[in-house]
Amino acid sequence: MATDDSDAATAPDVSEDHPESERWIWIGPHEPPMPRALMELMSSGWAPLPDVAAPRHPAADNFEARRRALSQRFSGRNLVIPTGPLKVRSNDVDYRFRPGTDFFWLSGGMDPNSVLVMEADGGGHRATLFVEPRNDRSTHEFFTDHRYGEFWTGPRMGLTETSQHLGVATAPLADLQAHLERLAGADTVTVRAMDARIDAALPAAGADDELLTALSEMRLVKDGFEVTMLQQAVDSTIRAFEDVVKALPDAMESGERVVEGVFNARARIEGNDVGYDTIAASGAHATVLHWTRNDGDVNYGDLLLLDAGVECRQLYTADITRTIPVSGTFTPEQREIYQLVLDAQNAALAEVKPGAPFMAPHRAAMRVLTEGLHRLGILTVDPAVAIRRDMILHRRWTIHNTSHMLGLDVHDCLNARDTYYHGALQVGNVLTVEPGLYLQADDLTVPERYRGIGVRIEDDVLVTGDGHRNLSEALPRDPDDIEAWIARLSRTGATGTV
Repeated sequence: MATDDSDAATAPDVSEDHPESERWIWIGPHEPPMPRALMELMSSGWAPLPDVAAPRHPAADNFEARRRALSQRFSGRNLVIPTGPLKVRSNDVDYRFRPGTDFFWLSGGMDPNSVLVMEADGGGHRATLFVEPRNDRSTHEFFTDHRYGEFWTGPRMGLTETSQHLGVATAPLADLQAHLERLAGADTVTVRAMDARIDAALPAAGADDELLTALSEMRLVKDGFEVTMLQQAVDSTIRAFEDVVKALPDAMESGERVVEGVFNARARIEGNDVGYDTIAASGAHATVLHWTRNDGDVNYGDLLLLDAGVECRQLYTADITRTIPVSGTFTPEQREIYQLVLDAQNAALAEVKPGAPFMAPHRAAMRVLTEGLHRLGILTVDPAVAIRRDMILHRRWTIHNTSHMLGLDVHDCLNARDTYYHGALQVGNVLTVEPGLYLQADDLTVPERYRGIGVRIEDDVLVTGDGHRNLSEALPRDPDDIEAWIARLSRTGATGTV
């Protein structure tokens, strides 16, 4: 990564009142002075900046409709929603930027440090997106600012282009502080802990938490654009799963890192990134719910639990899990546990419909798993007793809930969790259905032949008017279908020959 401005270290140690100072330009605190000759060279001789394409965003009308709905819920209050700054990964290297979820849902903006301000105006709000203008090369920032300067990071849309693209008024980020000072004395609500500038400028308000909850509640029901983006993310994820199956021979040579790397490559080729850290858990690692180290071996007789999702370029993520036999064929014990989890998932899917309690799929899955654990001799207590709320003994081997909401975040709308956990499913909800059984290798309550087997099956499901649609149905779930799928895609087929 050859981007260190090493020549800066050769600048002389002169102050602004030094006799030689006229030959130097001070570009900021803690920065060495810049030779005036270099500044003059860098600031001239450039062709006019090309326009940055700014076609109207396909969801611009959706963004506007969402802002109108939020305006109605917070009539008379000013609203400030920041996206957040870049975050340091290591010293002077940042993580790849991802916009704040609530900010993106309301504006579609992708630039760091941007802030959406909705000022109360009569019975509604006047929305302004504060963004960094383009560098016009009349000042040194375009080449001295390693973090944001276009010489370093490439061209971006300016104020006019951003306004055209997103369908919202824009203003330069430099004007934000004055607006915040004016709003600080008014009834202003903000999304806190996203941007230190906003937190410092605006006093905390009791309604700040109310805003977070309202935004999560509003995002629970996906519009048509969102469903299309989620399906796009799911389709890319299915192709990434196919890539992994084809790479199983390499994984048996080099381990779980191959699985992670192959999946993540598809995420960057077709999407923005992965939606969360990929879980590539082989063998007994599959009994660790969030195994993201992905540094273990992949052996021929293992089950591979792959829990992963592509985040599409509009930031909606899939979240799918399949548990597949590396050899291409389930052992009798693996198939027995797998079939139990599949039966639980099918029972859960049957409960996904409008008006059903959010927890209904979970309860259905747990009933099937508890009865199966008893049948296998693992759970020795009567299933009707074990599953009672004052017992829930099955959780030793199941541990997690069956569903969570899905959207821009993999665990979407968490600030509305109490609302939807105790509420009913609605048309437009998208949720995961993901029961699992985790039989630890050192669990003496489990017959030895089952120890070290972990199985999770997860699909992304849209609630529709007549029930539900499994967005990830194209990825096989039935064990016979999985074996046929591996045989078709993998270089090893079902024979294990390389």
